[in-house]
Amino acid sequence: MSDHRFTAAPTDAPPGVRLQKVLSQAGVASRRAAEEMIAEGRVSVDGQVVRQMGRRIDPAVAIVRVDGARVELRDDVVHLAMNKPRGMLSTMSDDRGRPCVGDLVADDRLFHVGRLDADTEGLLLLTNDGELGHRLMHPSFEVPKTYLAEVPGPIPRDLGRLLRDGVELVDGIVRVDSFRVVDAHAGRAMVELVLHEGRKHVVRRLLDEVGHPVRRLVRTAIAGVGLGAQRPGTLRALNRPELGSLYDVVGL
Repeated sequence: MSDHRFTAAPTDAPPGVRLQKVLSQAGVASRRAAEEMIAEGRVSVDGQVVRQMGRRIDPAVAIVRVDGARVELRDDVVHLAMNKPRGMLSTMSDDRGRPCVGDLVADDRLFHVGRLDADTEGLLLLTNDGELGHRLMHPSFEVPKTYLAEVPGPIPRDLGRLLRDGVELVDGIVRVDSFRVVDAHAGRAMVELVLHEGRKHVVRRLLDEVGHPVRRLVRTAIAGVGLGAQRPGTLRALNRPELGSLYDVVGL
């Protein structure tokens, strides 16, 4: 009879995945470039800088940062930026058949982070990352949002100071983080406001209260995610620095 011998698989293999492989699979860099990043001290795991090549981690639970920006390691998590057109509802469906965000999104796992009213255009984030979405919407994290508004001119020189000091609305005082006039001529002006308020129609109500009712309103940025030249009605995946900026602003 022949002597059949079987070699059992080793049971003492170290757990986890090599850090450079994780970075490569996450799209940060090639494995060789990831090794160079580690050697240069640019990579941290759970808050500690890692320099050794043999470090293994569990991608499901480890928090990895490269150059201070968190890297998304989960391959089932989606983060998208939409340029919402004017007239579209910030809902995933509408029983009256009106245009809505859900018309452009094929993935029913996604939800929109906050909302823009139908007449407001611009940046809307969509994700299936529940913790990130919750924190971005929660007022305690004071996530800055940037808006470009067309209003009647001229703009008084002290309007910025007034808005930074605070304006009393029916539901409390609203203060902007910054204000500047982008353009002004022929009885109209384009102004940029940054604020971390999330109250309904807050930008429109604020500018109306100070005598400059909004004619057109576009949200151009949320934290470090900018609308840029993205066309209305389109979606794009967030890049690594953008996603890192969102994690940072909400402490993840």
